[in-house]
Amino acid sequence: MKTNVLISLTSIQWQDDEKSETELVTKAKHSRENGWDVISYEDTSATGFEGSVTTIKVDKNKNASITRKGTANSVLSLEIGRKHFCQYGTPYGNLQIGVYTHAIENTIAKDGRLYIKYTLDLNSSYLSDNEIIMTVQE
Repeated sequence: MKTNVLISLTSIQWQDDEKSETELVTKAKHSRENGWDVISYEDTSATGFEGSVTTIKVDKNKNASITRKGTANSVLSLEIGRKHFCQYGTPYGNLQIGVYTHAIENTIAKDGRLYIKYTLDLNSSYLSDNEIIMTVQE
């Protein structure tokens, strides 16, 4: 069953020694499907993906996916300790990026928190280190 929730999402990105941080507080839908937490929200200009819907699907602490559909289209597969190659759609065409996941901590059922840390590369060249910190409130 889908529940209306309020999420607070902080996205942190490091490129070399430069840190950029984006914060978003928005309404979302949350459900639990076969042991996975599924959170869906509409992106805004704050995220740079206005006109898209982002869905984060995460199991206990090992696997997750981040799917974006709309003006931007991408699917990132995240699995601790493994590198996945994913399609990342841009207005200028699709890119294949590597995603290596360092941490997934899903305690949404307990205290409403989700933490994901991963590294992105393009053509095996380092792009950025990324963190997602989310709180979910009913």
